[in-house]
Amino acid sequence: MNDEDARAGATPTLDQARKQIARYGLDADPQAVLVAVRLMAAGARLDRASEVHFSRSGLSTGRYRLLVDLEDSDGEKSPSHLARSLGVSRATVTGLVIGLEREGLVARRASTEDGRGAVVVLTARGAQRLRDMAADHFARLEALVDGLSVEERGLFLDLLERITQRIGALTAD
Repeated sequence: MNDEDARAGATPTLDQARKQIARYGLDADPQAVLVAVRLMAAGARLDRASEVHFSRSGLSTGRYRLLVDLEDSDGEKSPSHLARSLGVSRATVTGLVIGLEREGLVARRASTEDGRGAVVVLTARGAQRLRDMAADHFARLEALVDGLSVEERGLFLDLLERITQRIGALTAD
């Protein structure tokens, strides 16, 4: 059993959620708490697995997402638009671009629309990196969810969208 398998065995239970809620004297739905806690734990595990996965191609999750965003935008986009579509800060985009630029996967050039601004451009080498990893990447994505039927995947997508719309509950003041 590897470390990941051992951590999987430490998955919180409904009984643990009930005990914690009782310990703090709260009036909360233990099942709702358990769903949220398990979702957060799954997200953290998925983040770690994604970094391992993308590192096989010399990328990080963020660098991969930036390359795909450029590819989906006909190969170029301003840093501010990249930040907005990736849901990160401009500083994060700058850091990602610097690393990708060093490897020749992206380049920066002056914007043709706004001579004061710059755009990030997907290079032929960057597009090739995405093509080279596509078969393995998509096969692994399919394997990740192959235990779910088509109907279950559809339901999961609907549920995930509804939960995603509520993420602000964690960050609201």
